[in-house]
Amino acid sequence: MRAVLGALVLAALPACTPATEGTAFASPPGERQPVILELFSSEGCSSCPPADTVLAALSKGQPVPGAEVIALELHVDYWNYLGWSDPFSDAAYSARQRAYGAAFSHRGIYTPQLVVDGHAELLGSDAGGAKEAILAASRAPKARVTIGYKDGKIVVKVADLPGAREPASVWLALTEEGLHTDVPRGENAGSRLAHGPIVRRLSRLGAADPGFSGAVAPTLDPAWNKDNLRAVVFVQRDASQQIVGAGAASLR
Repeated sequence: MRAVLGALVLAALPACTPATEGTAFASPPGERQPVILELFSSEGCSSCPPADTVLAALSKGQPVPGAEVIALELHVDYWNYLGWSDPFSDAAYSARQRAYGAAFSHRGIYTPQLVVDGHAELLGSDAGGAKEAILAASRAPKARVTIGYKDGKIVVKVADLPGAREPASVWLALTEEGLHTDVPRGENAGSRLAHGPIVRRLSRLGAADPGFSGAVAPTLDPAWNKDNLRAVVFVQRDASQQIVGAGAASLR
């Protein structure tokens, strides 16, 4: 499925404040390099459920040696007219996908589309292709991103940013696992859809200057299951869209 999307609109979280002393940080386990997977999906798309399953399996199984898969499932809103309005959809995610389309230039946007570290894209249900792209991404130079959660604040540090000539930004995604929907209408009518880690909120924290550090207190919806929430922080080049570092921590 393909569509033309609207302008980019992203809601910002409160500005970062300096990190406090004594915060415990979570670093990537062992020698695994973090790789961000962004799946652009929709509950109104009949081709998307298999891709959602692939994303969840990659996230839980961690099948690629040397890579720490960090999964982000972003639901676009441009299929809501098909009879079912996806409760997880957001125009901001549709706009983010459009920005990738402009960066890739050689191919349009569609669902389900998987973007690996902001650099490679492929059909979201292509598990084999995803593993190859993850392996390649894990071998690229990475910034060191450490992230912790203390006293209701997400604390972030970024160091060793590679190739700092191109401006980059630090982004925060809040994800929730274990979500599902019984869809009564649209292309998936009558289906119970299970999802990978769905992005509940996505915001830019600031420019990825050398030695970036800060803390932000996210606003959490009471309807979200806090036991299933994670904070994902990643560093992304502003022009090329390539992701050059990431980290994640539970919000329990």
